[in-house]
Amino acid sequence: MTRRVFFSFHYVPDNWRAAQVRNIGAIEGNVPASDNDWETIKNSGDTAIENWIKGQLKGRTCTIVLVGTNTAGRKWINYEIKESWNSGKGLVGIHIHNLKDRAGNQSGKGSNPFSGFTVGSDKKPLSNIVKLYDPPYSISTNVYDYIKNNIATWIDEAIEIRNKY
Repeated sequence: MTRRVFFSFHYVPDNWRAAQVRNIGAIEGNVPASDNDWETIKNSGDTAIENWIKGQLKGRTCTIVLVGTNTAGRKWINYEIKESWNSGKGLVGIHIHNLKDRAGNQSGKGSNPFSGFTVGSDKKPLSNIVKLYDPPYSISTNVYDYIKNNIATWIDEAIEIRNKY
């Protein structure tokens, strides 16, 4: 089954790591904006960015937040999380700090980007609902293989969890 997902990630430091995950064959991801396209969108203001994100989320069943060192708390990551949840999409996070970047570097582990969000009238913490996976390896190829072997299951599980709320 092809899974149609939206990838949320901190572009500048994590685009190489994100590209590795996006190229895993078990999923069909959103088309990334090129550097030039993103600059045009970004320079057009917040409304243009919001509309671009909403357009990218259309037709997706799940959002995967690829968590690098500084992903949590970023304005547009938060917006993507909020829009994804509010539109009924599955939501899951994956730590990617141990995947190597273009220069062969790994980075520090980032915080949970779902912290600080609450849902429902009982204000349940989103971080208690949405799963955030941390591959248990430090070698980049092992991290990649772990994500590749589990991502389809994580997406299906995220959709099931979201359907309960």
